[in-house]
Amino acid sequence: MTLAGHPINEIVWLVAALLAAGALTGLLSGMLGVGGGGVLVPVLYETFGFMGVDPAIRMHMSVGTSLAVVGFTSLRSATSHARRGSVDLAVVRRLGPWVVCGVVLGVLLARSVPASGLKWAWVIFGTLMATKLAFGRDDWRLGTELPRSWLVELYAAFVGFVSVLLSIAGAAYMVTLLTLYGRPMLQAIGTSSAFGPLIAVPGLIGFMWAGWGITGTPPLSVGYSNLLAAALILPTSLLVAPLGVRIAHGVSRRTLEVAFAVFLYVVVARFLASLVGIAS
Repeated sequence: MTLAGHPINEIVWLVAALLAAGALTGLLSGMLGVGGGGVLVPVLYETFGFMGVDPAIRMHMSVGTSLAVVGFTSLRSATSHARRGSVDLAVVRRLGPWVVCGVVLGVLLARSVPASGLKWAWVIFGTLMATKLAFGRDDWRLGTELPRSWLVELYAAFVGFVSVLLSIAGAAYMVTLLTLYGRPMLQAIGTSSAFGPLIAVPGLIGFMWAGWGITGTPPLSVGYSNLLAAALILPTSLLVAPLGVRIAHGVSRRTLEVAFAVFLYVVVARFLASLVGIAS
């Protein structure tokens, strides 16, 4: 018996593996206070590897599938922050179009580069994220207001470009920009959340388009996004996340930042090992 050309036992194994991936994602997200691609891409990469997905498309599938989850979670986060008045819409209107332009450029690059290109993106920019978490300080300042400079718009495009390649909502980079220019942390986080849907939604559409017609994808995939994985991971991760929160209860924010930095360094090392041929 088959479903869409795939044996039923293959579907069952995929469902079981993705439920486990969702649980692990929720646990890590709850413990470390983060969500989205920073946790999900490496988890999906290992899950798709376990399922025997071709290494040539495994990284693309991991990013594209993660974007489907990030799109939902980032939209919910943005609307929640907006209801509490912590989103500076002027900043979103100014930088939003540039973020989307960066996303488009990132998708075009992802379509043409091999899996090693996406792994190198994780190695380089994942290292930068981890280093900022490990050694950065909230009281660093460059000024009190965002300057009227094309460099700010260029940075926004860079954030969109990098974020879609890593399948993150961009907060790690946007919060840094806003706090460096004097925005309170709560407003910086709220405003940054509004850029998440601007990254994830066009990014998801782009990865579906980029992988259209590709063979060897897991069952129920559209391009480089596996909809079955997204549908299973999202509710499972939300269900398990409170357990991670309980584990993290009482641990300082600084400790969790360092813990996530260590996690990112491990992910970077994993991808770097595959690039130099130590692991697949």
